[in-house]
Amino acid sequence: MVHVDDRNAEPEGDVRIDRRSKRDPFGLISGGEGLITGTVVCAAVIAYGGGHVDSTAQLCLAIFGTVLVYWVAHLHARTLGAAVTHGHHPLVALRLALHETWPIAGASVLPILVLLVADVAGASLRTAAWTALIATIVLLTAYSYLAGARSGLSPWGRVASAAVGAGIGLLVAALKVALH
Repeated sequence: MVHVDDRNAEPEGDVRIDRRSKRDPFGLISGGEGLITGTVVCAAVIAYGGGHVDSTAQLCLAIFGTVLVYWVAHLHARTLGAAVTHGHHPLVALRLALHETWPIAGASVLPILVLLVADVAGASLRTAAWTALIATIVLLTAYSYLAGARSGLSPWGRVASAAVGAGIGLLVAALKVALH
């Protein structure tokens, strides 16, 4: 049996566990960094994979696999960082890292659902990929607007924040056009 020293279970600094509030039970607001990162990774896979796979199922697997590998790498990095920087036992550090990084993996759910719904609706792979890519751009725009609103920006500041999120998504769309 492994003994975990829980004395460091509530570390100080940026690795502290946030208590999930009733307003944010899944960490969708507190996990914004992971949501944005995971969404951009999904968009990039859609941009590339949409022209290099033969089916929607293959594209969904490519998204899931890529996001999973990226998430595991980020999970590992956060675990090591907490262990080295804050001296946490590796299992405590892993628990903290899981808590912080899961939104990266969770961000793949909506683009994959969009792909599957488009496929069931009879859309071609190309159309399904563009639909999912547009959905990721909308998500990035919405996340960025929400960040601006939550940080107290004026209405124009919120729009500027949303424009940056949309701009990142449009860069990925430009990549898709350039690759195909």
